[in-house]
Amino acid sequence: MSDRLFPDATLPALSAELLDIPNQARLTAATPSQHPPRILMLYGSLRERSYSRLLTFEAARLLEAMGAEVRIFDPSGLPLPDDAPDTHPKVAELRQLAAWSEGMVWCSPERHGAMTGIMKTQIDWIPLSNGSVRPTQGKTLAVMQVSGGSQSFNAVNQMRVLGRWMRMLTIPNQSSVAKAFAEFSEEGRMKPSSYYDRVVDVVEELLKFTLLTRDLGPYLVNRYSERRESAAELAKRVEFSKATGCGSAASDTGCSRSVASGEMPEVASDAPPKSSRCCG
Repeated sequence: MSDRLFPDATLPALSAELLDIPNQARLTAATPSQHPPRILMLYGSLRERSYSRLLTFEAARLLEAMGAEVRIFDPSGLPLPDDAPDTHPKVAELRQLAAWSEGMVWCSPERHGAMTGIMKTQIDWIPLSNGSVRPTQGKTLAVMQVSGGSQSFNAVNQMRVLGRWMRMLTIPNQSSVAKAFAEFSEEGRMKPSSYYDRVVDVVEELLKFTLLTRDLGPYLVNRYSERRESAAELAKRVEFSKATGCGSAASDTGCSRSVASGEMPEVASDAPPKSSRCCG
């Protein structure tokens, strides 16, 4: 007599040969990285006395004190998405930093109940994919915000949604500093408070998650659906080779070279074309 609550344990829709059952042994890196964790920090204001920038600086000091290598991107001069080519120097700088990083901190003011346009512009310029490379997939993310009034969580909640969309590992903790104008000294340093203590918590947690996952990214984000899609594309390529003679000894050199180099011939597909940015 089985204790199973569902009547049928078969999996007719599953491609069993593509299933990769999670394995505890594979969650430990054979040779852990020894370099300092690489953290990219973005802030969402251009004001001269920007509290999101001051909060970012405060978190950066903590990150460096805990052994991280930190880069802070200055959004001044970054064009709006689609208003300049991705070869624009500020866009290229941001994308290089995103590729370099192993984790990120996003810090935005809350304006009209949302993150600022400056914050969103930076995120929008980071591509979901760049060829076969996904610059943000599997990387860690911490979110913080500042408010001019009472404490709110609209901006951090929005950034969490974006982090998930970009396949990032957003840590559970977060920072929201209310009445930020009262939390920083004239010199721009954050005063001792429960808000400051929470920033320390966020930084500690971000580094722990980064150290835990940075060597395991390819395994953690290896998905069944994508393995199945890749297998289907391979099958199409094999069928294409058979149909055109690319796989035979009599095939022409151009066709042979294309398949041997791993280039995918044009094949009919119902899938929409892939793009580095969406919603254009």
